[in-house]
Formats: sequence, structure tokens, C-alpha cells
Amino acid sequence: FGLYALNLKGEVLWQTDLGRMQTRNEFGEGSSPALHQDWLIVPWDHEGESRLVAIDTADGQIRWQVDRDEPSGWATPLIVEQDGQWQVVMHGTHRVRSYRLEDGELLWECGGQATNPIATPLRYRSQVVCTTGHRGYATAAIALTSQGDVTDRLSDGWLRTNIGSYIASPIIYQDRLYVTKGRDAILHVLDLETGEDVSPPMRLVGLDVLYASPVAAAGRLYFSARNGNTLVLEAGDQPKIVATNPLEEPIDASPVIIGNRIYLRGESHLFCIE
Repeated sequence: FGLYALNLKGEVLWQTDLGRMQTRNEFGEGSSPALHQDWLIVPWDHEGESRLVAIDTADGQIRWQVDRDEPSGWATPLIVEQDGQWQVVMHGTHRVRSYRLEDGELLWECGGQATNPIATPLRYRSQVVCTTGHRGYATAAIALTSQGDVTDRLSDGWLRTNIGSYIASPIIYQDRLYVTKGRDAILHVLDLETGEDVSPPMRLVGLDVLYASPVAAAGRLYFSARNGNTLVLEAGDQPKIVATNPLEEPIDASPVIIGNRIYLRGESHLFCIE
């Protein structure tokens, strides 16, 4: 257990022990730290004393930490800049909260979420989009200029309580939000200004359970599922299926696109397709 920094020779430069995490049902840890310059933000929501920790990447020392009244969560923090101030947006079962990067001061918060947050928050212009899809649904667009508790006053944003992805993060592409429902292969295309559907929900034929987050490039969207299939869609208000590509093992990890190659990590192999 612990946080370690290594050089490119594999030598340990420093290590920091944040304790043992007690996740619900022993699901384990799934949040990734977020890196910005010499700041490393480590989420620590669990069944013990939850907190958010800021680490100095030079020596592993804790710069600040703030307590959080949140149970186990698996979301990764989003670090964004708005009006010259850097914020750390952290999703939780009870609330989405934004903290000032400099000192951890709480800037704003918004309730109305479902449980078990996993999907990573997304930046769109001066808003952040957060979604949950376990034992309920919530997808919210919250202004980064908010102050205090905005749960009941999302005048500069919107909230949907009938749509929300559970494990896979949504994706913003060409001014549209593509979000799946729960773990199911059902796709909604939303107008980011209003949160309204721009077309009827679409079943992603050939896919089953979604753990991997979608990726996009060159006008196309790529959705990979646990049955090993990757569906290629032409992006737009009414996406069109271009191809269905099968691999003979489950895919839980999100695909990565670099240049004209796509990398997929299956259960037993790493695939590179060009």
C-alpha cells in the first residue's frame, strides 16, 4: 500500500503511506490521482475517514488535506482553471464539490447525485458535467463560477435525473454529450446547453455491459464492451453504426487513440490496431 515516485531507472525517490482503504464490499480502489504541475491530488473516499489529499510531487509531502463526508467512491478528480483560479472538482455519492487547488478551500457544491460515483467529470466551456447511474440516475452541468451550495439553484446549468452512466464515463465531442445509461449499451445524445435529448435513445447493437469509456477521433466514436466487441459510430445528433469489430476477450479498460492507432487492453492481451 502507498504512493510511490520512481525515476526512469525504476529507483524509488519517495513514498507516502496514506493508510489502508476500506472500500464497500471489498471492491478495491479504482480512482486515479490527478496531476497538475507539481500537485498530485489523491482521492480517498471509502468506508473509513474519507478525505482529499494534495501531495507535493517533489518530495511526497502532504500540502493539504480536507475531510469529506462521503462513502466509497471511484471517481477521478478533474483539475480545471476558471477565471484565473484552479479548481479540483471531485464527485461523490452525496455531492459534487469543487476545491481551490491552492489550499483545498471548498468553493461550491451540488447535491442530487446517485450512489457509487465512478465516471470522471468533464469540462465544457465554463461548466463541468458529472454523471452517476447506480440505484438512480443523475447527469448535471454545473457552472465553474458557482459559489456555495447550488443544489437548488442551478440557474447556470441543468440536472437530469433519468439519465446517467454508471462505470463508463461519458464523452463530449463536437459540442454534444454522449452518455450511456447505467451499465447498459443505450446511448443518449444531449444538447450541452440545455441537457435535452437531441434524438431518441439509441441501442448500441452488438454490445452488452459497458465498463470502458468511449473515445472519439476523426468524426467517429468508439464504444467497447465486456463481450469484446467495439462499435464504431459516425458522430452526430443521430449517430450511425459504421462497423462492429469483435475481439475474443472482455474489454474493461478504456481504449486509447494515438495517431492512427487504437490500443485496447483485453482480459489477457494488449491489442494495437492501425
